[in-house]
Amino acid sequence: MEKGHPATYDEVKKIHPLYFNIVKKRYWWFAISLLIIIPGIISFIMQGLNLGIDYKGGTMLDVTFNKAVTQSAISDTMKSVGLEGPVQLSDGDTTALIRTGALDEDKRKELLAALETKVGTFDKMSVKEDLVGPAMGQELTRNAIYALLIAMGMMIIYITFRFQFVFAISGILALFHDVLVVVGVFSLFQWEIDATFVAAVLTIVGYSINDTIVIFDRIRENEPKMRRSDSYEDMVDKSIWQTMRRSINTVVTVLIALLSVFILGGESTRMFSLAMLIGVFTGAYSSIFIASQILLEVKTHMKKKPRKGGKAVRA
Repeated sequence: MEKGHPATYDEVKKIHPLYFNIVKKRYWWFAISLLIIIPGIISFIMQGLNLGIDYKGGTMLDVTFNKAVTQSAISDTMKSVGLEGPVQLSDGDTTALIRTGALDEDKRKELLAALETKVGTFDKMSVKEDLVGPAMGQELTRNAIYALLIAMGMMIIYITFRFQFVFAISGILALFHDVLVVVGVFSLFQWEIDATFVAAVLTIVGYSINDTIVIFDRIRENEPKMRRSDSYEDMVDKSIWQTMRRSINTVVTVLIALLSVFILGGESTRMFSLAMLIGVFTGAYSSIFIASQILLEVKTHMKKKPRKGGKAVRA
């Protein structure tokens, strides 16, 4: 236990002016999560996801302008000819990588003419064009699923070795909660999903489990110190509040940085930062209100489960 850290449950309650019993309200937290996850699952089944060019296929144009340009100018020009898609700038904002749906020759000429008129001049002979097939997106999705499964498998092994298997299962269920919320929200609002969305989900998983481990570690420290008269619920609640300031400080710092990227980062990073904003907030929520509550439910169930001969199993 950290030196000077409040040790008793009463001390923890007194030091936090906004204290309330998180553990006793755990079924409220479960209900709130279900109210978000269930509509998301229904939306995913009914209308799926709004897949971007990386998954559906399309055209990529690499255009080098004679002066610095802006993403908004290119995006507005694309909309004026009935096209849309992400734009990435490089080389001092003079080179634009434009992604949009599959273009025929007439539509390509129309777009290039509009760019030259409204954005800036460029050498048409230097324009590079690539066709992106849906197979690329399928491979990306498959690799992302493999990476997620491998990561969760390694997490189960590590958490089981460091703590107990029940901690590992509780942490992984909380991670599934976070992924379902992010995917469900994107499906509900039909926000476009591109390659950066996969990176965002994998980053969210890493962030969420890290915050959860901090709370689990405090539970592991406090559990052996329990007296016979102590309640396991109170011990878990105390552990959550002992790490509350750390959890809040971490999530607020990360959210401020992500909000800055979302507002100032431009069109190319908007969906990534939006997914991260939702995921980081959800990850913090699940670490505090879901993961440890699942652990408590599993431990309680194990204690009630009788062995052969009628004796209860000690969790």
